[in-house]
Amino acid sequence: MPDMPNEDRPVYLRLRDSIAAGILEGRVRDGDPLPSVRSLAAEHGANPLTVAKAYQTFQDEGLVVVKRGVGMFVAEGASARLRTAQRKEFLEERWPAIAAHIRRLGLDAEDLLERTLA
Repeated sequence: MPDMPNEDRPVYLRLRDSIAAGILEGRVRDGDPLPSVRSLAAEHGANPLTVAKAYQTFQDEGLVVVKRGVGMFVAEGASARLRTAQRKEFLEERWPAIAAHIRRLGLDAEDLLERTLA
């Protein structure tokens, strides 16, 4: 899983972002197992309770399912629901500030698109 950006956010939310990125990027697909709490904690140098809290947020949203004695798995349809929720959050919470910043800097949409596709 990639490094966790935005160091000012709580660790469990950064872990959640990292797991969500794996799901959205297709590295972890619906039905796939997630790493155990202990292995993910070791991978990120985090406390297992912090990892458990990150996983709990996914459980609460129905994005992962627990199979007793087997582990946690990405729920069927989780990637589509996660993408929809994150698109909504981006467009409603983040995009207005980004768009305002673009306008303040006088950036051209075509130039931005060109740089993105390069």
